[in-house]
Amino acid sequence: MNNILAPFENNTLLLLLVLWTIPWKGVALWKAAKKKDKWWFIVILVVNSAALLEAAYIFYFSEQKKKIKKETTPPKSI
Repeated sequence: MNNILAPFENNTLLLLLVLWTIPWKGVALWKAAKKKDKWWFIVILVVNSAALLEAAYIFYFSEQKKKIKKETTPPKSI
């Protein structure tokens, strides 16, 4: 019988997945909260994507706002 949870019958694989996901989720949630990205915070908290969504937020989406902000801020005059 083909069981979708067959790879997780071995607790070692599940433990490795949890140990891999928790730090990524923590950093992504911290960054989203710091930037007041309410919707990203909720999605990252609810969706379990084996750290793929979290890494995408950390390295792409959170940095994208920084670049946009730098481009739109007028230069300071002396």
